[in-house]
Amino acid sequence: MPKIDYAAIETQYGSSYPGRLKKVCDGCERKNISGHVDLTQFGCNYTLLRPGAATSLRHWHEKEDELVIIFKGEVVLVDDYGETTLRPGESAGFKAGEPNGHQFINRANCDAILFEVGTRMTEETAHYSDEDLILRSKNGKFSFSRRDGTKIV
Repeated sequence: MPKIDYAAIETQYGSSYPGRLKKVCDGCERKNISGHVDLTQFGCNYTLLRPGAATSLRHWHEKEDELVIIFKGEVVLVDDYGETTLRPGESAGFKAGEPNGHQFINRANCDAILFEVGTRMTEETAHYSDEDLILRSKNGKFSFSRRDGTKIV
C-alpha cells in the first residue's frame, strides 16, 4: 500500500559523526521514508528536531541537491549568508556543488518537524564548513576523513 505508516519506520537517533562531533545532533530523530517504500531516485527523511538540536554540522554536497521543508515548529537555518528563521510551510534548497555550508538548529522551546529531501547518488562527497572533516560515501558505505585525506576511525 502506498500510504506510509510512520510508526512502522525505524527511528535513527543522532548522528554517525566521529568523536566529539557526534553530540551536535543529540535530539535529532530521523525516519527514512524513501527507504521504507523502496524509492531509489531521491531520499526523504521525516525529521523530528528537539529543542537545542541540530540536523547536522554545517555541510554541503558535491553531487546531491537538498530541499528542506518545515512542517511544524520553528528552526534556524545557519549557512554562509548568516541565520534565517524558518516556520511551517517555509523551505530552503541547496544546489549540488555550491559550497554553502548549512545546517538547521531548533532554538525554540518545542519540537520541530521537517522533511529533508535530496538526490540519491551512488557516490558522494560532503564537506563540513567548520570542521576539518569530509564524508565520502559509495554504495551505502561511508567514511570520514580530514581534508588532507587522513582517515578518521
